[in-house]
Amino acid sequence: MKTIHTLICSLFICLSALSQNNLKALVGGTLIDGFGSTPIQNSVILIEGERIKAVGTVETLEVPAGAEVISTEGMSVMPGLWDMHVHTMINGHADYDHWDKTYPPLFGKVIMPSSAHQLLLAGVTSARDLGAPLEASIEVRDRINKGEIPGATLYVSGPFIQHRPYPGTEDFRWGVYGAEDGRKKIRKLADAGVDVIKLIDQDEMTLEELQAVVDEAHKHNLKVVAHGHRPEEIRLGLQVGVDCFEHTGLSSAPYYPDDILEMIRERTAQMNKGPLFWCPTVEGLYNYEYLRDNPEKLDNDSWHLGLPDSVIADIRQSFEHPDRLPYFQLTPSRKPTLQTKVQQLLDAGVVLLVGTDSGIPMKFHSQSTWNELDVWVNEFGIDPMYAIRSATYWPALWMGVADQVGTVTPGKYADIIAVDGDVLRYISLLQDVKMVIKHGTRYK
Repeated sequence: MKTIHTLICSLFICLSALSQNNLKALVGGTLIDGFGSTPIQNSVILIEGERIKAVGTVETLEVPAGAEVISTEGMSVMPGLWDMHVHTMINGHADYDHWDKTYPPLFGKVIMPSSAHQLLLAGVTSARDLGAPLEASIEVRDRINKGEIPGATLYVSGPFIQHRPYPGTEDFRWGVYGAEDGRKKIRKLADAGVDVIKLIDQDEMTLEELQAVVDEAHKHNLKVVAHGHRPEEIRLGLQVGVDCFEHTGLSSAPYYPDDILEMIRERTAQMNKGPLFWCPTVEGLYNYEYLRDNPEKLDNDSWHLGLPDSVIADIRQSFEHPDRLPYFQLTPSRKPTLQTKVQQLLDAGVVLLVGTDSGIPMKFHSQSTWNELDVWVNEFGIDPMYAIRSATYWPALWMGVADQVGTVTPGKYADIIAVDGDVLRYISLLQDVKMVIKHGTRYK
């Protein structure tokens, strides 16, 4: 009996030691927890395994003996960022026709994993991936979730749903040929396990087709995001009940028409439906002229991660002359409209989400998210705490996973980042994230 008792005690001691070794303690930093209240000075965050065990301060929360202590002194500590509009199947190449013809065989095995890894190391622990081949989207998302490859947690739409696919893009753009066909395609996506539906060019569909797509998505508990480039896209999207709009418009119209603003205000007043969300994705347009004239950032090799040398060379060659890119020729006339439209949305009661269109020409997954936040705060005058919540709390709520991520809260996954200095005063500190922890594992 004594021997058995000794063995049991030894086993208990070993298990206790193992448990302690599985503990991390982030100690000393200023915690911005995602809820928007006053940051917590001299914070302590205990992480056990994948999840946050406790949150307090050096005065109120004791660090258990044997825990791995990670100093966050002098740092801002916050939830991992979300980017609510990324395209992992592209990575900055300026010629879509060439990219779409050349690289589909590499999407699932190389390009998309590379993009997800780059996002993660930039402090983006979760992202909404809007538009890619269905099989590759599911495969890459699931491999990340299983821990087989490093990357931001992805919430995927699979193919774009639109009136008609552009020639040569049928693998990741699905056309709708009547209301029943629309319902059938949404059922196929739902059965495959997508997380969201991506709808574009909805003003080219019939109202019956559009309503069928949205209703079928909602029937399967899938939210619908829709382009908001053109006024009629917005009008129809509001009419059929889409859940989030993307972009602030590719037109050079200086503001949204009055009837659209009235429709938005009417929708945001219906509190039983919850907030109306919008992803303005402004930085790609807003920063183009500066990047064109100051292209040094294009030489930053953070976007090379995970890509073969041949692909890197091809991407680089595609923007050899940034001033000549057709994609951006109308941008100088569009740029002045962006701040006005964003302010109109805020004044109408919309909740903005941080999303970037990351992957479009010269916009890399390793850089886009912090640039979006920088434009919001330093160019548009949006409150830094609002901007941070639009990249943490609100995205998690929209995706229906606020009970798991989005804030630094006991019981949630430990998705946490840290930067040196005061991020509420200097939002651009996010260009150099010093620490990235996702599901309790430290990646940076």
